[in-house]
Amino acid sequence: MSGKENLRSFVIVNPASAAGATGRRWDRIAKLLRSSLGDFEQVMTRASGQATSLSRAALRDGFEMIVAVGGDGTLNEVVGGFFVGSTPVSPAAVLGVVAVGTGSDFGRTLKQVDLESACARLGGRETRRIDLGLARFTGHDGAPTTRIFINVVSFGVGGLVARLVSPRLKTLNGRLAFSIATLRALASYRDRRVTLGFDDMPARSLAITNCAFGNGRFFGAGMQVAPAAQLDDGELDVTIWTGFGVVDFIRKRKILYDGTHLREPGAQALRIRRATATSESTVLLEIDGESAGRLPLQLEVLPAALRLKT
Repeated sequence: MSGKENLRSFVIVNPASAAGATGRRWDRIAKLLRSSLGDFEQVMTRASGQATSLSRAALRDGFEMIVAVGGDGTLNEVVGGFFVGSTPVSPAAVLGVVAVGTGSDFGRTLKQVDLESACARLGGRETRRIDLGLARFTGHDGAPTTRIFINVVSFGVGGLVARLVSPRLKTLNGRLAFSIATLRALASYRDRRVTLGFDDMPARSLAITNCAFGNGRFFGAGMQVAPAAQLDDGELDVTIWTGFGVVDFIRKRKILYDGTHLREPGAQALRIRRATATSESTVLLEIDGESAGRLPLQLEVLPAALRLKT
């Protein structure tokens, strides 16, 4: 079906995304969005976590599409507002994405190549139902925490990388910022012993450098952590690395970006619908690119949970 669809749209903007570049480019982005959407309401976030409450309130007020303008962390917060627990606030509501963050990895899965095309697609009629994930883990404050995710959850060195990507690093090119943080993390990280359980398979104990659960294909500003992941297959693609260090990252960096790293010794991949991870060590985790907490972790896929404007 072609042509434009006029949905009542609410746009949530993180002006601090990409080290403040989103705020500086907002006039241009707003012009492109008006051309695509017509009239819309907008708000700029001022604090971490605010996008979730703004998204939820807008849906309860009857908005039909919520557009996230920012990075993967902003997108995660906006998607979280579509749900209370795992129950949708407005089942027919649509998510729109304008990926302008430091890494913008979910935008890579959507093949967003520029602002013009990202904004233009929001005015079309095409949507698809995509999967999400539900993560239960321990927050940084030690309290049990539940979060929806749209792209990737990872733990191990990935959790440390997310903590090390500072605002100063985010002023750099996204790939350079995450490469520097990854090198710093690998220099101090040692594999952690983690007990993993997948679906109905027996639990097993592994020494983990990193374990990633991909709904989308990319993390770390373009690393193809899950090159075969599909947003609507009802499963999460798991990638496990063991014995991976600084020298490996320097020598094999290219294969992390082109997706051929799964052929390497020490890499494993499988597809799952549920997972658990526990450890006697402190193992940090990240959700959609943001430092979130630590193990223990329980994950499940939420099939066809969200309508995405495509």
